[in-house]
Amino acid sequence: MKYLVMVQGSQADYDAMGGKPSAHSPAWSEKDLQAMFAFMQEINDDLAESGELVDGQGLAEPRRTRLVSLGEDGRPVITDGPYGETKELLAGYWVLDCASLERVTEIAARVARCPQPEGAPEYPVVIRPIMDSGTDIC
Repeated sequence: MKYLVMVQGSQADYDAMGGKPSAHSPAWSEKDLQAMFAFMQEINDDLAESGELVDGQGLAEPRRTRLVSLGEDGRPVITDGPYGETKELLAGYWVLDCASLERVTEIAARVARCPQPEGAPEYPVVIRPIMDSGTDIC
């Protein structure tokens, strides 16, 4: 079965990774960033080797986000991010093809152990099954 495994973050987290601390997150050093990138690359390599990796990407910072909705007249309304009401956003994801929910949960637990500086916020790793054409919605 395929699963979407998601990691979350905020604009403040991206700023901290760029060396700008906030009340939300301490500044990341170059060593911190390299440890995170090496950790994620090892996970990606292991998932590719096992054949479970379908796709995985880190996403650009929230301030580069764009929302497109429809106005009352049916015309597109475009809003650039980040959004004040949004505390956490999708920071990266994997699409995995795993034999069981237990297996993808093991992988998510590994992702949750990603190194980061002390005091950085911790977010849950989110798992969502991907519906196929034969999956019930409810």
